[in-house]
Amino acid sequence: MAALIQTCAVAEHLNFRHAAKALGVSLSSVSARVKTLGDLGVLLFERHARGVRLTEAGRQFVASVSAGIDQLDHAMKTAGSLARGEEGCLRIGLHMPPLAGFLADLLARHHEQYPRIGIDITEGRSADIMQLVREGQLDIAFVIGAPKAEDCHSRLLWSEAMMAVVPAGHPLTDRPTLGWANLTAETFLVRYGGTGPQAHDHVTRRIAELGHHPRILRWDVGRETLFHMVAQGWGVTITTESVASVPVSGLVFRPISDESERAEFHAVWSPYNRSQTLRNLLDLAEQMKRGSVR
Repeated sequence: MAALIQTCAVAEHLNFRHAAKALGVSLSSVSARVKTLGDLGVLLFERHARGVRLTEAGRQFVASVSAGIDQLDHAMKTAGSLARGEEGCLRIGLHMPPLAGFLADLLARHHEQYPRIGIDITEGRSADIMQLVREGQLDIAFVIGAPKAEDCHSRLLWSEAMMAVVPAGHPLTDRPTLGWANLTAETFLVRYGGTGPQAHDHVTRRIAELGHHPRILRWDVGRETLFHMVAQGWGVTITTESVASVPVSGLVFRPISDESERAEFHAVWSPYNRSQTLRNLLDLAEQMKRGSVR
């Protein structure tokens, strides 16, 4: 490799001494290495009074070598950027779009620090996206609740208060906050996917604690469709404060005053994933969790 680089330098300067000075090496080193290539049976340079000039074979050789060196240099730089987590792609699994809150801030700040990292997002149920993490198809998943994934690493990153979602014009919207007792007569709508299973179990437990049998309808729809159904008066539902921070036409979000639990969000990733890109995201998330990133 050194012989090729020094040969290209001689071709650029057409002078062995000038090439050696430009490279910061000895004249004897340049002469010896260029001679090594010449010993292969191809005359690359012809000497004349002021230095050397390329032969036709030399011009063809140097052109090919220069292109190869440029490609190798690019490959080395790209590999270095990938190793440092400065280029590449993060494949993230979510239960819902990151519209606001901790995760939205995390992804925005990550993009500021690593603008050449692409983000590929897959939405789905917690069990499904965690399985994709196990299979190496996702780098990380963000799920609600403690993940049942002993074969994966996980970390609690943030938590959010729960909110009741009722249609605009509903009598409950007259109250600034709601208690679970205000919701016992309501029909709850939950999804089969996303955070639906957790919402179903939580509503069942809270309403049962008050001595009532909850009315819950489950739907195989996305969050936007479920919210539309609530807005149309089909029932009520629950969500988290980051979702509630984004206004939705026809809906009113109210805090649940006697709800002591918070929705806990965990990051889940494979112990076999040694990607520096993933590590950079986790480090940034930890900094935000500790409040050291402003």
